[in-house]
Amino acid sequence: MQSQLMENKTAVGILAGGGPLPGKVAEAVFAMGRSVFIVGFQDFAEPQIIEKWPHEYVRLAAAGRILAALRENHCEDIVLIGPVKRPSWRDLRPDAEGAKILARIGKALFAGDDGLLAALVRVFDEEGFKVRGAHEFLDPVIEGVFGKIQPDSQSLHDIDKGIEVNQVLGRLDIGQGCIVQNGLVIAVEAMEGTDSMLKRAKDCQQPGLGAILIKQVKPDQERRADMPTIGPRTVIGAYESGLRGIAFEAGGTLIVHQEEVVRLADEKGIFLLSYNPDTFKQKYIK
Repeated sequence: MQSQLMENKTAVGILAGGGPLPGKVAEAVFAMGRSVFIVGFQDFAEPQIIEKWPHEYVRLAAAGRILAALRENHCEDIVLIGPVKRPSWRDLRPDAEGAKILARIGKALFAGDDGLLAALVRVFDEEGFKVRGAHEFLDPVIEGVFGKIQPDSQSLHDIDKGIEVNQVLGRLDIGQGCIVQNGLVIAVEAMEGTDSMLKRAKDCQQPGLGAILIKQVKPDQERRADMPTIGPRTVIGAYESGLRGIAFEAGGTLIVHQEEVVRLADEKGIFLLSYNPDTFKQKYIK
């Protein structure tokens, strides 16, 4: 895939929400020898991240300006990356083209994240762009333990339970993660996101060994728009909430500042395990 991307010398357009990942994707694209243009979603994109690159700030619903900016800067491949809170209908204020696109999206606008993201990808495809996943540019997360801390037998059983829970949650388009302690599910991720789930879990744990955070791609998820992500803040949140481990899907997770994530996890005594959900039970559960 990367060799195909390098052969295409048109610009890569990055539609940027919050966080550092838009900058990481831009760096990876530039390292491939391709130019970058960033459309930063107003009120979400972080100036210190995107202003290192050619960019323009655009309101989320100003679809006409978004499409025009991408075309003016010769973008064919585009990447949607970085969290954006879904606005209320009252706050959307679409421009003329945006209103047309909202009509094309239809009921998916009011559906779960999977339905909406799939509809957005379809619209961009119809407009002549090729939507790429951030994982096509960034280094893949391989299976195995990151850092010095190893999960024990109880942790592995909790992860196995979490994988089953996440598959159910994912099929219902609820979330991408849960927290398990000694076989008991103490929190599941919904619209509030991982950080808020970790804070809730702090008061739900039982005495004894800390709980495990398990993050996973939803079944049939649109991976080009919304992959699970962990970063230093995830590790700090897990530590502050009394967790002892974080497990995440290999090839289905983006790690922000991986060296810092591993360093913090070792420092805080938290294990990091990247797993394949299809083979986890056979590999780890005796």
